[in-house]
Amino acid sequence: MVYGGVKDVLVTNEIVGKQKLRRLMALAHSARIATCADDPAQVQALNEAAGEAGVTLPVHVEVNMGGNRCGVEPGEPALDVARRIADAAHLTFAGLQAYHGSAQHLRTWEERQRAIAGAVDKAARTRDVLAANGLACDNITGAGTGTFEFESTSGVYTELQCGSYIFMDADYGRNLDPDGKPTRSFEPSLFVWATVMSRPTQDRAIVDAGLKALGMDSGPPTVWDEPAATYERASDEHGRLGIATATNRLNLGDKVRLVPGHCDPTVNLYDWYVGIRGNRVETIWPITARGAVY
Repeated sequence: MVYGGVKDVLVTNEIVGKQKLRRLMALAHSARIATCADDPAQVQALNEAAGEAGVTLPVHVEVNMGGNRCGVEPGEPALDVARRIADAAHLTFAGLQAYHGSAQHLRTWEERQRAIAGAVDKAARTRDVLAANGLACDNITGAGTGTFEFESTSGVYTELQCGSYIFMDADYGRNLDPDGKPTRSFEPSLFVWATVMSRPTQDRAIVDAGLKALGMDSGPPTVWDEPAATYERASDEHGRLGIATATNRLNLGDKVRLVPGHCDPTVNLYDWYVGIRGNRVETIWPITARGAVY
């Protein structure tokens, strides 16, 4: 992102280990790089690495919003970490990382609303504790594609971290709006272009997109352009489609667009995006971060 021209980047995770920290600090010479901490040991390591690199690093305190993943508890525990950041010679306290990841895929609108009401309360309470102890908290960042409407109107959050909306996926499409209907806030733009490789029976078609082609952790893909077909099961190189009616267009060699169940780990399986406008290939973009785990 930095090499592509993005000059203000928040890494919304804790970075641990000297080698990783040195890579992070090297980027901080080219852009504003911020990161997160939820433990005093992380703060100390960040401060040492920033001092070694000759940079001042903005650091957010990650607060547990209820997902029980990363994050220090709200209120006084968060204050302790924030104080350590503010007192560190080579760090600045940048605000709160208050992302409630597990709320993004709660199915009903009311469930998501309740979950984020709890997160808003925790974030506001922590902000107020910080302020009462002389630490201004001007930035509270969080929200996602499933809940942004609640954080954006909360009066507490100052920054939204929505990302999946640009692609959407089948699992986000299973979220419901206030009327109990599948949400249509955004349309899918990410598809896996699969081929019918076998048609052994009238009620079954096999495509060449299975576990090696699709992120399946959030459920199967949907078949975008054939209403009669349902993606039923995946193996390594095969995807089995169930065909509900005799009225369908699926023959050997036909192409179908599959909307992945989970966009993030699907993107990581490919080298290129093929950009389509209408029926024309308009651009090809490399997926430069593919496999970029370290």
